[in-house]
Amino acid sequence: MKDTMIGVDLAKSVFVLHGASITGQVKFRKKLSRSQFLKFMTDQSPAVVVMEARGSVHHWARELMALGHDVKLIAPQ
Repeated sequence: MKDTMIGVDLAKSVFVLHGASITGQVKFRKKLSRSQFLKFMTDQSPAVVVMEARGSVHHWARELMALGHDVKLIAPQ
């Protein structure tokens, strides 16, 4: 069972991540460059990753699913 949820705000050059346990306890908050993002996510145990559906999100979703993460896309509203 995946016990961590990671919210990702994708931007042009900096990604903002917010990690929390399933119960809501904050585990981390990070700002990462594009190059740091995939390395950081590779080091994380499989988690539920939530991202807003926008232009490049499908590329990142495929990359994260290949690492074992469960990706959920949410509407931009």
